[in-house]
Amino acid sequence: MLEINTKAPEFKLPDQDGKMHTLSEYKGQKVILYFYPKDNTSGCTKQACGFSELYPQFREKGAVVLGVSKDSVESHKKFQTKFNLKFTLLSDTELEAIKAYDVWKEKNMYGKKSFGVVRTTYLIDEKGIIVKAAEKVNAAANPAETLELL
Repeated sequence: MLEINTKAPEFKLPDQDGKMHTLSEYKGQKVILYFYPKDNTSGCTKQACGFSELYPQFREKGAVVLGVSKDSVESHKKFQTKFNLKFTLLSDTELEAIKAYDVWKEKNMYGKKSFGVVRTTYLIDEKGIIVKAAEKVNAAANPAETLELL
């Protein structure tokens, strides 16, 4: 996990529609940048639906929500459509942002070790500085907890 009060790494990633996004285009706004393991899984769906439900309140507080996983643009589009998600999903198939934000870690599932995304949420301020970070967050509780931080 990256340190609080450090500059958030720049990224350039496609969204669910193939449109490119960079962190710098959100300067002047707070950014909730959350990394999750996989579209359409139980925990990730709960987390995404929670952020979507609370999205108007995030916007009222001057924040945008960006979800990032290594799933493809096509997978993100299906996920967004299926659950009517109101925020942007970014595809990081090359693991550029995932590694830059230090969320690609070794996991141990039922005694089997593998690498994957550790569910992590960053709050980045209007100047691009990380002001809060939470690792191994509870998927269902994370959206409301993040809103409280604002």
